[in-house]
Amino acid sequence: MNILIIGSGGREHAFAWKIAQSKNCEKLFVTPGNAGTAAIATNVDIKVDDFQKIKELVLAENIKLVVVGPEDPLVKGIVDFFKADKQLKKVKIIGPESRGAQLEGSKDFSKAFMQKYGVPTAFSETFTKETLAKGLAYLDQQPGPYVLKADGLAAGKGVIITESREEAKASLTEMLTAGKFGSAGDKVLIEQFLKGIELSVFVLSDGKNYVILPEAKDYKRIGEGDTGLNTGGMGAVSPVPFADADFIKKVEDLVVKPTLAGLQAEGIHYVGFIFIGLMNDNGNPMVIEYNARMGDPETEVVLPRIKTDMVRLLTAAADGKLDKIKLNINPKTAVTTMVVAGGYPEEYKKGDLMEIPEAEKDSVVFHAGTQLTQAGVVTNGGRVIALTGMARTMAAAIRKSQKMARKVKFKKKYFRKDIGQDLMNYFKK
Repeated sequence: MNILIIGSGGREHAFAWKIAQSKNCEKLFVTPGNAGTAAIATNVDIKVDDFQKIKELVLAENIKLVVVGPEDPLVKGIVDFFKADKQLKKVKIIGPESRGAQLEGSKDFSKAFMQKYGVPTAFSETFTKETLAKGLAYLDQQPGPYVLKADGLAAGKGVIITESREEAKASLTEMLTAGKFGSAGDKVLIEQFLKGIELSVFVLSDGKNYVILPEAKDYKRIGEGDTGLNTGGMGAVSPVPFADADFIKKVEDLVVKPTLAGLQAEGIHYVGFIFIGLMNDNGNPMVIEYNARMGDPETEVVLPRIKTDMVRLLTAAADGKLDKIKLNINPKTAVTTMVVAGGYPEEYKKGDLMEIPEAEKDSVVFHAGTQLTQAGVVTNGGRVIALTGMARTMAAAIRKSQKMARKVKFKKKYFRKDIGQDLMNYFKK
């Protein structure tokens, strides 16, 4: 069948790479894509939220399966658009309707959902510009560290964690009165700080049945030792050493099952991925957040470990037949290192010419913020390229990933050299 992937990042290149391997994929299209997807698919320059142009492409190219990568078109209702259109409603599309996407689109909605359906999570209060004084008074009553979350979509950067109460107050004021995160910060959640080790668990749902995909741990802070500003993700590791069968069973029973039961109780037919951000709190899972799609850069370590045909898997989800699918997972460890533009996550330059290494055995180069020009491949984003290495041991996978990251060349490149090291230390405990 002809397949379309919507998006332009490392996640979408990973999907394209995996889907292109399937004998069930005839022609593959990506909108708008990047320099990496251009090598294995046909890029079409359409914005991810231009639903009318996407419709025209789907009809012109007889596309039968659409995979929506990023959150923005999901929250804006691309799935609703397909289902309401007579010419598109039979096209299989992977992603939730806009109501389901509110699990990610509104932190306030998702927190209320968790509380309603008994999903373990940190307690929180939500404040607006009108209740700023109450929010400041609330901070005075709370012990640090302080966690502030913009309610809406903020490209993975709408979270502030600080030890300082004064900084928390200043940030709350800036978010609610000065538009620090735009309209995403019209509401701000002040949340209990959870101690422990973070990880992400990924679920693919067909609306009734589900499969749990390999878990991963990503690294959000720009600086080594998890310091500095939050980013969209500087690297990832899968599997996660402490997420053994017992822990994942707890996640399934305490989080996955009540989440899916809650969606059904709300009348939300959820077809697509649920990314569950978790804290391992002394062996117990606590949900930090939901996302309504796969993560980036987690996808770049999760998909390489899935041995099952990806088109079969996605088609089964669209057809409500995930109970017929057996998921086969590669036991090797995958580690990805994200190479970013100098200055990211703040101001950075685009358009720098790149040198990109050839992938070695059991390694994959996933483009994120890149563009193909007449001069060659150039940088076109803050997070530029993800280098994934796979090996029987985590130490070997880290070495492969870091070796390729060192070989990438462009002006003022930067990458974290400690991806996975905290998990290596976990082995020594």
